Amino acid sequence: MAHLINREQWAEKPDAWHGEFEGGAYGADVSVVFFSSDKVGGGPRLHTHPYPEVFIVRVGRALFTVGDKTIEAEAGQILVAPANTPHKFTNLGPGRLETTDLHVAGSFETTWLE
Repeated sequence: MAHLINREQWAEKPDAWHGEFEGGAYGADVSVVFFSSDKVGGGPRLHTHPYPEVFIVRVGRALFTVGDKTIEAEAGQILVAPANTPHKFTNLGPGRLETTDLHVAGSFETTWLE
C-alpha cells in the first residue's frame, strides 16, 4: 500500500524544511529529521542512536562531532555516523543550515548525552 504524507503532518513550520517523519507506522525502516536553523551555533546536543544516522547537508556549513573527530561539511556533502557513536552538529554560518538526517530505523531512539 502506498502512503502520501502531507507537509502539515511532519513540518513544524510552513516556510522551512524543519520537522520529523517516522516511517515505521508506514512499513518503512527509516525515519527522517528535516533540520533547519538560521542561528549560527544552532544544532542538536551530543547524543547516540543504536543505529547509523546519515546526514545530507542541503544548505550551508556544519561542524560535526562524531566520536572523537570533528568534521566540517558543506552543502552537497553526506556524512555517516555509525551506530552507538556520540555525535552532534552546529551551524557554522553564515546563514541557514539545512540538513536531511536519515535514521536507519522505523522510529527514533535517542540517548541524550548533554
